[in-house]
Amino acid sequence: MSSNSHNRASWKVPASIISKRTSNPIRAIVDHIKVKPNPNKSMISLALGDPTLFGNFKIHQTCTDAVAKQLHSYKANGYPPSTGYQQSRQAVADKFTTPEAPISFQDVIITSGCSGALDMCIGVLCNEGDNILLPRPGFSLYQTLADSKGVEVRYYDLLPENNWEMDLKQLESLIDERTSTVVMNNPSNPCGSVFRKQHLLDFLAVCERHHLPVIADEIYCDLVFSGNEFFPLASLTQTVPVLAVGGLAKKYLVPGWRVGWIFIHDRNNVFAEVREGLNSLSQLILGSNSLIQAALPEILNSTDPSFYHDTRVQLEANAKLSTDILSKVPGLKVIVPQGAMYVMISINVAEFKDIANDIIFTEKLLGEESVMCLPGSVFQCPNFIRIVFTSPPEVLEDAYKRMAEFCARHHV
Repeated sequence: MSSNSHNRASWKVPASIISKRTSNPIRAIVDHIKVKPNPNKSMISLALGDPTLFGNFKIHQTCTDAVAKQLHSYKANGYPPSTGYQQSRQAVADKFTTPEAPISFQDVIITSGCSGALDMCIGVLCNEGDNILLPRPGFSLYQTLADSKGVEVRYYDLLPENNWEMDLKQLESLIDERTSTVVMNNPSNPCGSVFRKQHLLDFLAVCERHHLPVIADEIYCDLVFSGNEFFPLASLTQTVPVLAVGGLAKKYLVPGWRVGWIFIHDRNNVFAEVREGLNSLSQLILGSNSLIQAALPEILNSTDPSFYHDTRVQLEANAKLSTDILSKVPGLKVIVPQGAMYVMISINVAEFKDIANDIIFTEKLLGEESVMCLPGSVFQCPNFIRIVFTSPPEVLEDAYKRMAEFCARHHV
């Protein structure tokens, strides 16, 4: 009997192939950590990329007022079009269009969060048996989505010694006739890096040579620190087709509102079929949250610019605090973040007497100091840890003091 057939003689209901090949690399490692936090010390988690956890990052009042206005209007309670309300798509287009990469509402699809946008982009470009190029280290959901669709993952390296820039020679060596797309994340989760303009141009040159479309994950687009500049990838090319994804989650500090978007940056009508495919895929869940997307025009147009500035200033101050303290800890090396809300830290295991790798480091740190961070292995980057620095400064200082004491105890 084939694996696809059903035995009607008795009850046996198997899970689907798609569900069996779907897993979260973070859960695969973190769920096997059996160490309990130290009961004598308060728990501090620096692991979850959610800026709302401690209450120090708050969305602007105009945004909540915009949602309340839609709530009380009773006009945003029904099904929106699967690609989003036209006025919402237009507001997003108006906010993010550039002279170099103009977009209209027809080029915007409203999605259920940025993760929903990524799911649709991978789904529209990749067939089972194709391969996709993903960054290493990179956001673990990319692998989850590819695996679930039966798409082979090929990792290209980001180089810590070059502020996590892409190893373009190694990336190019991975491309073959079954490579469907490459995912580029800028600014980066988990690295906190921001790519230089010339580096992006060099990356696009590789894509041009191989006629390779790009999925550009730009959810952290404006969370960039002093001395760095964000360049939308599509603004740097007139030939390489780009599906750019973003959303409200990070810039507006509301990951639970579940509104994201896709920008279809077509070039010479190359994405004609892809555009139709995205419209079809949008019908799988019949669109994102009606209430929030109805409020999008006001959220995008009426939020005081000081909100964005204050958010960046607070994040940058936390990044500096993290770098200043942790760079002095023996055995650790901080790769200075340039944006987003993360920092990757190298662990020199040779300097520790009883820590063989990043997973043991995070287990022991949790058990002894009740500080939780993610091991780099969940991002395909062993012997690193990732820290989320959105906690209040006093919480970060406490956590880093404990980390320093932990490293001193275990240092050779």
